[in-house]
Amino acid sequence: MREKILEVQSLYKVYGRNENTTNALNGLSCSVLKGEFLGIMGSSGSGKTTLLNCIATMIRPTNGRILLDGEDISGFKGKRLAGYRGSKIGYLFQEFELLDNLTGRENILLPVDIHGEKVTDGFNELVKYLEIEELLDKFPSQMSGGQKQRVAAARALILNPDIILADEPTGALDSKNAKSMMDKLAGLNQWNESTVMMVTHDANAASYCSRILFIQDGVIFHELRRQMPEETQHDFYERIISVMAQLGGGSANVF
Repeated sequence: MREKILEVQSLYKVYGRNENTTNALNGLSCSVLKGEFLGIMGSSGSGKTTLLNCIATMIRPTNGRILLDGEDISGFKGKRLAGYRGSKIGYLFQEFELLDNLTGRENILLPVDIHGEKVTDGFNELVKYLEIEELLDKFPSQMSGGQKQRVAAARALILNPDIILADEPTGALDSKNAKSMMDKLAGLNQWNESTVMMVTHDANAASYCSRILFIQDGVIFHELRRQMPEETQHDFYERIISVMAQLGGGSANVF
């Protein structure tokens, strides 16, 4: 039985004040197991990205707790908070968020510089695995969308984080580059035992996951597990599509 690496306990997030409030999260609870590839799905405004951003400490929840290895991250401040953001989590953004005035190499090594770490042999291994050797001296303006996302993935992974948070990592990619990106993430999960928590609306991307949580109105309302190892990725994809259709009248309307 795998141990829990992350626990979310009764998480609330309220935006606005008085009459102009929006409840993005309504007491949501969930957990992530070490080495798991967890997918988060839900309609626009369901709270899935808010959940991810609370875990990343990009926003502060209104109430509830987030525990990483049993420690409440809300109590982290100063160097400890910086250390959590730098070495415990790696964030992969939908729109890449590369700095235009830095080369691929400089973008990848930015977390290393910020947190005062040293470059290890893992850099060369990571660059080779993601097939971005030829992009190290190029600027983002000289890269395609798929190339930018692979460079961004290297930046998120350079400090070997405990958990990778991916927010719609294929959202800005065409189908070919989306498949390539998901193959790389799945490879990291399977062969490096990296823990991945991914928000997505794409059933193809979700089919790479081992478990999917469906969010509606700020709470978990359905869970889907891939029956490993007998269930193929295609069969899991079909089950995802079926759930999406049953729970909301079709993927175009729901997810």
